[in-house]
Amino acid sequence: MKLSPSWLREFVDLRVDHRQLADDLTLAGIAVESVSGEGDATVFEMEITTNRPDAMNHYGVARECSALYDLPLRPIVAKLPAAAKAAPPARPGGTAEAVPFHGSSQGSGEGGLSPSGDAGRVRVASGGTTDSAPAAAKAAPPATASLRAAASAKVARAGKPFVIEIASPDGCARYTARIVRGVSVKPSPEPISRRLMSVDQRPINNIADASNYTLWEMGHPTHAFDLDLLEGGKILVRRAFSGETLKTLDGVERKLSPEDLVIADAVKPVALAGVMGGFDTMITEKTKNVLIEAAWFDPVMVRKSSRRHGLHTDASHRFERGADFGATALACARVAQRILESGGGELEGEAIDAVARRLDQAPVGLRLSEVRRILGKSLEANEVVKILQHLGFELMPEPGEQIEFLVQIPSWRLDIEREIDLIEEVARLHGYDKFANTLPSFAGAVMEQPDAEKDRNLRSNLLALGYNETVSLSFISHADAARFSTVPVIELENPLSEEAAVMRTSLVPGMLGMLAGNLNRGNENVRLFESGNVFGRDGNQAREVKNICLGLTGNVAPPGSYQPARAVSFFDLKGDVEELLRQFDHKSLYFDAHTAEHYYRGRSARAVMDGATVAQFGEIDPAIAAERKLRQEVLVGEIYLERLHQHALRKAHYQPIPKYPAVRRDFSFIFDDRVVFERIAKAVTSLAVPELREIVPVEIFRGGSIPAGKYSLLLRATFQSSEKTLREEEIAQWSSGIIRTLEALGGKLRG
Repeated sequence: MKLSPSWLREFVDLRVDHRQLADDLTLAGIAVESVSGEGDATVFEMEITTNRPDAMNHYGVARECSALYDLPLRPIVAKLPAAAKAAPPARPGGTAEAVPFHGSSQGSGEGGLSPSGDAGRVRVASGGTTDSAPAAAKAAPPATASLRAAASAKVARAGKPFVIEIASPDGCARYTARIVRGVSVKPSPEPISRRLMSVDQRPINNIADASNYTLWEMGHPTHAFDLDLLEGGKILVRRAFSGETLKTLDGVERKLSPEDLVIADAVKPVALAGVMGGFDTMITEKTKNVLIEAAWFDPVMVRKSSRRHGLHTDASHRFERGADFGATALACARVAQRILESGGGELEGEAIDAVARRLDQAPVGLRLSEVRRILGKSLEANEVVKILQHLGFELMPEPGEQIEFLVQIPSWRLDIEREIDLIEEVARLHGYDKFANTLPSFAGAVMEQPDAEKDRNLRSNLLALGYNETVSLSFISHADAARFSTVPVIELENPLSEEAAVMRTSLVPGMLGMLAGNLNRGNENVRLFESGNVFGRDGNQAREVKNICLGLTGNVAPPGSYQPARAVSFFDLKGDVEELLRQFDHKSLYFDAHTAEHYYRGRSARAVMDGATVAQFGEIDPAIAAERKLRQEVLVGEIYLERLHQHALRKAHYQPIPKYPAVRRDFSFIFDDRVVFERIAKAVTSLAVPELREIVPVEIFRGGSIPAGKYSLLLRATFQSSEKTLREEEIAQWSSGIIRTLEALGGKLRG
């Protein structure tokens, strides 16, 4: 996202230039990826992490600057004229109301919070916000007779009021609205348009731009409805009905489901809550009366609706990560102020503020001794207090011998839950570069993971084989989880995107993505490996195991003057896997063709060690390669460390080279295609001839005089004794045994 440093300076009197500001913010964890433009036209390209929605706006970053440079932060103040009565509209007087925004964790200052209504509903009428329920009354039935009497009095006093009703408190905790009548829809003033364009926001009109400007200023999404197009004089926040439809602002007719939270009038849905407004109630040049909304919607519900309908908007981006519950009243007021300044009109009534449930965060204890222990540096109490207060935290000293505080968390910092989170805030604002480089304290023996030596052995061998180590995301899509494994998935409650919706059940999707990334950037000869955890459900329990994934593509060696290029093949990968597995003790190891569906049949294999599958590898199925736009053959291998680690590392033993000569004999046989070399080698080895050092295939031939469905195989056996020179009759006897064994497999001796 883009932010303007000149805009930041409206809230903090910064004494550093733009470039220094960018460097200092980056060191404090608010990353500035690049700086473009000069002077007032300078723009920061920001990389704000998903846990910091409070910093996805200018005021949030200005708050960071305030703490970073120990400077005061100017509050955002909405100056509004005195409101006219709800009905009929009357010319307001000249008094003004100021709504400051210091970031209080108790919410903005436009009235208190209303209690819940009947059957989980909250119903508030225009003419002013409801008063906060006193402590003694909070346990009473919410919709009391006094509230109903007050509402009736408003109706008698001001005609029929506009009503806000929250029927789904789980999806909407707070909904604030204001009404402006008699506005003129026209282009925004030049300073507003210029500011919006600096952050890549296209100006639309003064109503829409007032909402967008407030979003970029203080980070809270708002929306404006054409009041005359809302039927029944009410807003109802509810779940959509099955089969209900809504035409959104992009002109698309969307079929809703009961899982969607909608903003509705008395007749129909008028917006998809937290995502996008409706087409039928949008602001046009004919609009005269406007209803401004600012709300707090449940992040998970917004994310699911956004993904379900394929809509990602500036509003949903922030609601999905957690908006500020306490900012709705000020956001409404700021939009109303800008509409009145640019388009005239009259403010009707007070803010209509419906609160279905409170989102107060529990205070967190902070011990100065723990700050010093974790950071390894003695920070004075006043510096710790100063940093946290600049960020909006309220610190209350706790009695006792140690310096301790009870810290009230501001409503915009949903990421702060524990003492260690507060210590991290102190560390990053104090400056990571100010901590001395020290080694951790040592006491007793160093504890190492049980299989650390085996992991080191595998890693060093992979590096020696020419592979480069890499790391991919731990999240994949539902589609990849279903395609590359059969393990029940662990779904993320609030995923970053549909492409990262579940914990990875296989390392293969990430490896294919990294291979594709290299190929797309012109790097055609690639050897990668990743050692990481995969996740799955075992009943109601989450299970986590460690695997290794290999990926290779391109040529074994580049072409040269003396040899042409040779592409990597299944046999190259098989050799690498065999080299890794031979490092472990085992009684038996064989390979067969029983591999997963994502491998190419006939060019893949499974490794079975002492009866357990420890690896599978081969060429990726061409259909999957084409789907992922892989331009050349790609080979992938998976090694299952949980099973492989059950075997001890093979210990090297010295064995002198025999001083007696070796004798080789060749055997030429014709076999059916269904007879694989694995069966041949196993049958010959079962003869248990101690002097048989190896049996290897030398040549395979098909066609010519060889019938279809058969192949000719030239085998070479090597005999050698460490005790004597072998006699011809011994070799003849062993050779006869080999011939009989191969004939028993259906082989026919040639010649």
